[in-house]
Amino acid sequence: MNNLTIEEFKKIRDFIYESSGIYFTEDMKYIVDEKIANRLSRLNLNSIDAYIKYLNFDKKRESELNRLFDAVTINETSFFRNMPQIDALKNILIPEIIAKKEKDRNKSLKIWSAACSSGEEPYTISILLREILGYSYQNWNIEILATDISNEILEKARTGIYNQTAMRNTSSDIISKYFTKRENLYRINSDVRCNIKFLNLNLMDKLKMRMIKGVDIILCRNVLIYFDLKSKSQVISSLYRSLSDGGYMFIGHSESLHGVENSFSFVHLKNTIAYQKRPGITSS
Repeated sequence: MNNLTIEEFKKIRDFIYESSGIYFTEDMKYIVDEKIANRLSRLNLNSIDAYIKYLNFDKKRESELNRLFDAVTINETSFFRNMPQIDALKNILIPEIIAKKEKDRNKSLKIWSAACSSGEEPYTISILLREILGYSYQNWNIEILATDISNEILEKARTGIYNQTAMRNTSSDIISKYFTKRENLYRINSDVRCNIKFLNLNLMDKLKMRMIKGVDIILCRNVLIYFDLKSKSQVISSLYRSLSDGGYMFIGHSESLHGVENSFSFVHLKNTIAYQKRPGITSS
C-alpha cells in the first residue's frame, strides 16, 4: 500500500483519537503512513475502511488495537533518562517526602510511571529508592505503579531484559548491583521488580483513572505530545486528582501545562521544573 491519502489519514487519525485520545495533526502524517501500511500488510487488508472495520468488529480487535497504539507511539527510552529530573528526584523530592512521612510515622510511598513503555522508567525509580533508603527499604510499604496503553509493550517491561542502548545512561556500579548480564543483554534483578505493578491503562479512561489515588509522585513524561488540548486537560485533571496533597508530577522536558491546567504550583529545581499539587486546591 502506498502512502495514505489525506482522506484515509483523517479516517484512521479520527479512529485513533476516539479510541485513545491520541491526536495526530496533518504534519505528523508521515509517522502514521508506514506504521499503518505495515499493519494492513500483516493482516492482508487492502484499505483503511477494511482496517477500521477489523478494529471495530473482528474477534481479535483488542489485540490489534494494542498493536496499533504500540505502532504509532514512540517507545524509545532508556534507564535514567532526563538526568536533571532524576537528580531532582534522588537528591530533593524523594528525600523530602520520606522525611515528612517518617515524621508522620507513615512509611508508605506510592509512585506512578503513567506511561511506562518498556519499563525502564519504573525500574529506574525502584533503583533510586533502594539507593536512597538502603537497608531501611524493607521497612517501607512501597508501591510503584507502571501503566501503559499497550499490552505488548507491558509484556516486554515485565520480562525486564534490555540491550546496551537502554543502558546508555546507567553507571557501571548500578549495572553491577541491579542487573545480571548475559552476552549483550541485561536482566533486571528480581528484587528490583518486587514492588512494581504493571497495568494496562488508557489515560483517557476516566473511570479507571479515578481509582488511582494517594500518589506521592507521578511521572508522565513525553506523553502529552500525543494529545490535543481537550485530551491533555482531561488527562492532567485526572492525574492531579490522583496525587496526594503536596505530591509532585514531572512531564517531559519539552512539554508544558500552559493553557492546560493552572491548579499546580511550579517548583523550580536545578535545570528542571516539577509540578506540585497544592493542598486544598481542586483541579480547575
